[in-house]
Amino acid sequence: MNKAFVKESDNDDEEAIALAQAIPAGAKNYITPAGYQRIKDELLQLIDVERPEVVKVVHWAASNGDRSENGDYIYGKRRLRQIDGRIRFLTKRMDSAAVVDPSVQYGNDQVFFGATVTYCNSAGEQHTITIVGIDELDPLNGKISWVSPVARALTKAREGDVITLQTPLGPDELEVLEVRYPAPATD
Repeated sequence: MNKAFVKESDNDDEEAIALAQAIPAGAKNYITPAGYQRIKDELLQLIDVERPEVVKVVHWAASNGDRSENGDYIYGKRRLRQIDGRIRFLTKRMDSAAVVDPSVQYGNDQVFFGATVTYCNSAGEQHTITIVGIDELDPLNGKISWVSPVARALTKAREGDVITLQTPLGPDELEVLEVRYPAPATD
């Protein structure tokens, strides 16, 4: 069968579907201004730098003749599909984004989106997390999604509150020790 009629499976498409499903139905795609800027920067990098470079390589490879065994052409076309898929994904994410500036909550002791929360669980372990959008999560650096069970349990709690988190091992008590928000930017 001709390769033109065969759809290749890309992991990027599967990743995009998984991320899109992470937003609860009817909910907004909340994101911090810094997270939105990172998405915008990646999109501009793909459009202005990476895609034009790959197009040049594909154009050059196509001019070399037989395309069926031309690795530069085949892999260049595959990379173009990946870049175009990522551009579509990022564009949709930016279109659906609801940018929320956590600094407007500066000085508040109640947990909302963008808060950095220090809490202690029933085992006495202390954790510090920042509640961010699903496109910005980085669990290894303490950034968790606002749709995660921990963030949902902590939302609207205040310093000193003890809340119950349902875990696979049973309920866990979390005591909110500190709630911080970034200071508003001064111009």
